[in-house]
Amino acid sequence: MSRTPLENLSGLGLELPPASVPTANYIAWKVARGFAYISGQVSIIPGKAEHVGRLGDGLTKEQGYEAARVACLNAITQLQAAAGDLSRVAGIVKLSGFVHATPDFRDHPFVMNGASDLLVAVFGEAGRHTRFAVGASSLPRGVAVELDLVAELKDEEEPA
Repeated sequence: MSRTPLENLSGLGLELPPASVPTANYIAWKVARGFAYISGQVSIIPGKAEHVGRLGDGLTKEQGYEAARVACLNAITQLQAAAGDLSRVAGIVKLSGFVHATPDFRDHPFVMNGASDLLVAVFGEAGRHTRFAVGASSLPRGVAVELDLVAELKDEEEPA
């Protein structure tokens, strides 16, 4: 018997944080033509440790990996809101990652593996995705990582 994405999260000792509410003129997610588009999610969970700072200038690549994991957990929360149930996720299509880093930082792929590894751990093979990881000179609120994702959803009448 296969485990559900929420069971996989629980097995990792994780739970979904509360969904953040956009503070500007956009929405957190949108479903169109069977795809869920999740707006940029950052490496902050309210009430918990924040992953703020710049990679290569005070933050290590390992701290960046954890920051990407936190941002991805926020994205999974939004994905659950969009899908109604994470078991409706047929696959993660694309992950886009922005790493707040110094110009000489070169480990953007390692940092974004924090998110990629979490998606595969939660969704199995359906969590494998296309991706890019780029450096940014600044990100909102000084966060270490911001990411967004696109997921394909199963039809609601399809079995989970």
